[in-house]
Amino acid sequence: MAVELCLLLLLFCGNTISEVQPIYKPPPGTLDFGFVPSKTYDTGAYHEPGSIGILFKIVHAFLYLVQPNSFPQDLIRKVAQQQLGNSRGDYQKPENVVLTLQAIYYEIGFIVSAALGLLFILLLPLVGLCFCMCRCCDNCGGEMHQRQKKNADCQRSCFATFLFVASLIISVGVLCAYAANQHLTNQVRGAKKLVNSNFKDLKIFLNDTPAQIDYLVSQYNTAKDKALSDLNNVGPMLGIRVQEQLGKEVRPALDAALSMAGAIRETKEALENVSVSVEVLQEGTERLHTNLTDVKMHLSNTLNDSACNAAQAASTCNIIRNSLSQLNVNANFSGLPGVSSQLAKVNDVLKIDLSSLVQKGYAAFNDTPDLVVNQTRNILSAVPYIKSMLESIGSNITTFTKALPVEKILADLMVYLTQSEAYVQDYFPLVEQYDFYRWLGCLILCCMVVLILVFYYLGLLCGTCGYDKHASPTTRGCISNTGGNFLMAGVGFSFLFSWVLMTVVVLTFVTGGNVEKLVCEPFEDKNLFKVLDTPYLLNQHWKNYLAGILFKNPNVNLTFEKVYSDCKENKGIYTSLHLEYLFNINEFLNVSMYTEDVALKIEHIQINLSKIILLDEIGKENLLNFSSSGIDGIDFSAYLTEINKSVTKVDLLSFANDLEARADQLPKGALENALKGHANSIRMIHNQQVVPLEQAMSTLNQSIRLLKRTSSELMVKVKNVISAVNTAQFLINNNASQVIVQETKKYMDTIVGYFEQYTEWVKESIAMEVAACKPIANVIDTAVDIFLCSYITDSVNTFWFGLGGSSMFLIPAIIFAVKLSKYYRRMDTEDVYDDTENGNNGYHKEHLYGIHNPVFTSSVEQW
Repeated sequence: MAVELCLLLLLFCGNTISEVQPIYKPPPGTLDFGFVPSKTYDTGAYHEPGSIGILFKIVHAFLYLVQPNSFPQDLIRKVAQQQLGNSRGDYQKPENVVLTLQAIYYEIGFIVSAALGLLFILLLPLVGLCFCMCRCCDNCGGEMHQRQKKNADCQRSCFATFLFVASLIISVGVLCAYAANQHLTNQVRGAKKLVNSNFKDLKIFLNDTPAQIDYLVSQYNTAKDKALSDLNNVGPMLGIRVQEQLGKEVRPALDAALSMAGAIRETKEALENVSVSVEVLQEGTERLHTNLTDVKMHLSNTLNDSACNAAQAASTCNIIRNSLSQLNVNANFSGLPGVSSQLAKVNDVLKIDLSSLVQKGYAAFNDTPDLVVNQTRNILSAVPYIKSMLESIGSNITTFTKALPVEKILADLMVYLTQSEAYVQDYFPLVEQYDFYRWLGCLILCCMVVLILVFYYLGLLCGTCGYDKHASPTTRGCISNTGGNFLMAGVGFSFLFSWVLMTVVVLTFVTGGNVEKLVCEPFEDKNLFKVLDTPYLLNQHWKNYLAGILFKNPNVNLTFEKVYSDCKENKGIYTSLHLEYLFNINEFLNVSMYTEDVALKIEHIQINLSKIILLDEIGKENLLNFSSSGIDGIDFSAYLTEINKSVTKVDLLSFANDLEARADQLPKGALENALKGHANSIRMIHNQQVVPLEQAMSTLNQSIRLLKRTSSELMVKVKNVISAVNTAQFLINNNASQVIVQETKKYMDTIVGYFEQYTEWVKESIAMEVAACKPIANVIDTAVDIFLCSYITDSVNTFWFGLGGSSMFLIPAIIFAVKLSKYYRRMDTEDVYDDTENGNNGYHKEHLYGIHNPVFTSSVEQW
């Protein structure tokens, strides 16, 4: 009942999550619903064993050697499905015999090991009994006589060393067993804190869920308020949307018209510059020609002077005389055609301010939002109805969530949880008490081994320290004899305790090893869940057992592995348990039926934008007049030909510098001075006349080239501008309704999208945040992975591993202890050395002579 109550925590979410349509992402952006309130769970379902973890890994490696087979999923499934043991004859069925053989094959490592343990349990006490009886008959080392040998010291040292090594190994084993025993007790004592942490997380899980549900419901107001805000501003917002859409055609057309208006003004300025520049160049070149003629005449007169006839000056004067022809004007601007007629036509075009007309078109188009606002006032009258409708939706959701038995379910679960916690708290002292008994029993087992080790160590200590190599076997000291007796006492206790120790080892080995292999390892790699999720395994009539238990519908695809994995990732319990199959409240959260009314109200918007005039007929006629102004008829090649020429045939500055250089070659006198004066005159002409002419030519060049670019396909450009304006005007007059319908649909999708965003957010929140079921996974991990596997199984396995190793090494320890005790104990008789050569190499036994020697006898009793 408690499980079913837990499943109803999130009934209010229903199939809305699985059936919600893809959300339309509105251009203004998504709504911010904030974060679902949640608290952090304290339990960390992970156990770090510490330094003893090394022993755990060694035991795991040993178990892998014993049982290297993988987890037998198919075998377990078949065994469960066959239901072995229902009747006596079932065991004799061929398929069951095969399954039995497969199980034996899988468990062969454990079976062989357990069989060896049983042999140890049965044979070692029997061997000990026979050994004791044999020694009582003065056999098996029971005779208190030691035959002296030359390698006696070497044998004694070897036996002592081997016994010491065996004792050390036994000591390590018993320490491992004691550490595992103490580790389990420590973990049991600290388990209460972990249990309380799990209960605390479960309480947080139950207590936070109502607040999270209320938060989800309250965030409906965020979507509702945003929708109402947009509806209150439907005119401006829709107007802006319509303007943006129409602006894709309108603005480029108006920009082109405005650009053409600027081109008209630039054309006028260029024509004026051409007219002025040509006039300046014509007058300037005429003046320059006159001045250059005068300079040539004066230079010619100077060169006709008698001084030029002198031998030193004749050649220089001839060179200067031959260069006079270069002093002439190169460019002829008098033949260039005028542009006065074109300028007059452009001036007529400019009498109409085309830029002002285009700006009026801009202003009219920018009034689009106001036109939309004025024509959508009827929508505002529907806002109260829409608002009441949205309020009704929110009220229905709130009423429904209040009607759900969430509070009762949570209260029942909390009572069940509190009772469970009280039960655990009441019985935990009993668990600790039983654990104390277990700890005491394991400690007694360890003490048995420790008692044997004490005898062995004391025997080695006393025997080694008290041994005198110069003493004969019958004269050995008390300490050495005591050491031998300790060794034999250790042997006796080994025979008494070994079978008890091995019995415990075999039982814990078979149990702990199989739990590790069949539960812990498959739980870690989730193979155990795959077995549990096998169809028709736990119930032959149910395909999915968990779905059958929770929903009474075994066909729902709900598996143990998926639930555990989702909870492990801290997903919401609604997603993890597929609670949409338990309850459906889609009709309470599905706002599509209400948004249809909103859509109808908005889609009936009728807007007329025919009042917008982008460019009237006067402006279009003005553009056509500009295209027929005749600037494309200007002879640009004639202008460019003269512009590309230099003003004079020779650079006057270079000519003047050359003239002055040649004057320096002449003898000092009037001729030299006259030529230098003429050079200065040429420089003055260049600065005062040629430079201004070059500037005028540059201005003329820029203006002519601008006119050439403007006139290129001028008629086509103007027609394209007029065509773009007409197209945009046609769109406004005839197709604006279609654009408005499209933008209205988008606006409607934006309004509806707010509620779809809310539904999508609810879906995501429930899937990942609301009632996150991490505590459920933590409870499973705590019970199986930590308590059963890490605390109990690992500790038990390490205990039998240490105790079993110690028990096995008791066998060589017994052998070496018996052998070594012969060298430490005081003998009753010994071999006597004879000084006469009698064929016995100097040694004889006293019974060969029939003489009893009281000196070499001892009162020490046989063991």
